[in-house]
Amino acid sequence: MNTTAELLIDTAAGPLHITTPAPRETWWELAAQDADCRVTQTPTWLDCLSDTGAYRDASRLYEFDDGGRILLPLVSRRRRPRWLDAEESWPADWGIGGPVVAGDVGPEKARAVFGDLARRPALQVGLRFRPGDTALWEKAAPADFRPEPHMTQVVNLDGGFGTVWERRFHKRARRDVRRAQREHVEVEVDRTGRLAPVFYQLYEASIERWARQQNEPLALARWRRRRGFPSQRLSAVAARLGESCAIWVAWRDGEPCASIVVLRHGRHAKFWRGAMNRELAHPLKANALLHRLAIEEACEAGCGCYDMGDSTPGSSLASFKAGFGADSWSSPRYFRERLPVSAAERRLRAAVKRVIRFRDA
Repeated sequence: MNTTAELLIDTAAGPLHITTPAPRETWWELAAQDADCRVTQTPTWLDCLSDTGAYRDASRLYEFDDGGRILLPLVSRRRRPRWLDAEESWPADWGIGGPVVAGDVGPEKARAVFGDLARRPALQVGLRFRPGDTALWEKAAPADFRPEPHMTQVVNLDGGFGTVWERRFHKRARRDVRRAQREHVEVEVDRTGRLAPVFYQLYEASIERWARQQNEPLALARWRRRRGFPSQRLSAVAARLGESCAIWVAWRDGEPCASIVVLRHGRHAKFWRGAMNRELAHPLKANALLHRLAIEEACEAGCGCYDMGDSTPGSSLASFKAGFGADSWSSPRYFRERLPVSAAERRLRAAVKRVIRFRDA
């Protein structure tokens, strides 16, 4: 367990008390008060990272004299010297982190948080903001924190499922759902982690399909995808989240054809992962049925939104999500690095793609 450290500094917003790692009870208290808090901003999500990767808790609690509090979920790498460390909220593939707050955050407090992060000794510091938070924080970001754009698509669930189905689902999505129902696609939902191996079986099939689409050697695709999403990760998340992690599987004649994983916290539901055997799932429109059922359940649970995750603007995936009424939101990552590591990584990836004639899907 990390040793707790406390720091008192002067800022334009007044004296600022910083505690790291943040006390868990305070984190949960602020998560309950922040109506927009995602499952990926909870202490449980940090535990999932630690269970499946070499991460340690580096969260920071900011307390101002006027009673204002901001909590920043943050992890650093275990077994790395500080000058080579990366402090992230969150690392790639782990979704949106960013500040958890109770009440309003003014520009001076946002600048105070960025000022603290700018002084961190780590080689890299990055934080990903949730949709709707961008306007305040982008104005507060110092020049050495660069934006990395991301687009997140979210379905507004206000009005209940009847409203979502009739007014937000496009005709194409409703038609696809009805097609799956006519084809007698059977759907099972698991909240214990029992179906995690089934999901991963479909994920392996997806890797093969992605490799063909992108002209990527299968061995390289498997290494890259398994490294980003190892088989034990879903089981760890299911074990930690319990009922809040739903693994939906569509079956046809006893064979799995598609699966999605949906996480929930408070009024926020999140489509986290998806996989399929396209040859079986696509003609049956199985994915449309899975999302329809998951969205209906989120409405019944009182959720206000169904986060469908990141997409590339103009892509077929973005179009698929828009069919369910998902609106596009800016959800950027801001990062600072002491050496141009990201630029070097981009050049290396570009060079490898040219060599293998990689096609971006």
